Amino acid sequence: MLLDASESQLVLVDYQERLMPAIQGGAEVLANARKLAAGAQWLDVPVWGTEQNPSRLGPNDAAVRAVCRKTLAKMHFSAVEEGLAEWLRPPAKPQGGNARSLPRHLQKPAQPQNERGAIVIAGCEAHVCLLQTALDLLEDEFEVWVVTDACGSRTERNRDAAFDRLAGAGAELVTTEMVLFEWMRSCEHPAFKDVLALVK
Repeated sequence: MLLDASESQLVLVDYQERLMPAIQGGAEVLANARKLAAGAQWLDVPVWGTEQNPSRLGPNDAAVRAVCRKTLAKMHFSAVEEGLAEWLRPPAKPQGGNARSLPRHLQKPAQPQNERGAIVIAGCEAHVCLLQTALDLLEDEFEVWVVTDACGSRTERNRDAAFDRLAGAGAELVTTEMVLFEWMRSCEHPAFKDVLALVK
């Protein structure tokens, strides 16, 4: 099963100014997040951000924040607890007809518009906010794809434990380049040269 750009959304978790210096390999993690964000823009994939307690940890990296449709300020470690899933799942279409057409229990349920159920997610810290958000998204029946080289924790052990747990829960573990090339599918894609320049 490959990622499809038309069915994907990108969630970038807590790439915050005061947090990133404490993340092991933080510069590389942030560079990969920026690549994902730029690639998503070129490939029409919606990008969302989260910030944990921004009054204490500061805003997200400016390049990351600039491409996000919205950024969710949160106090819970899981962004789903603060409404992220509502952003990712569009509202259902209103039912046609009038109140006399059919009793409510016989009406078909409203269908969501343009559902993009594949959530590509990356962020910090992998074993706290990223992990809890991803597990809650899985519980809400999204497909979850965790971009391992764009995730970080203060220690390697915590980061790797998060990946083990996420894989066991049903998340797909991928890398930045895997995501970008699966979204394009072909070297004939109009954005191929731009994306190739990103990864070289």
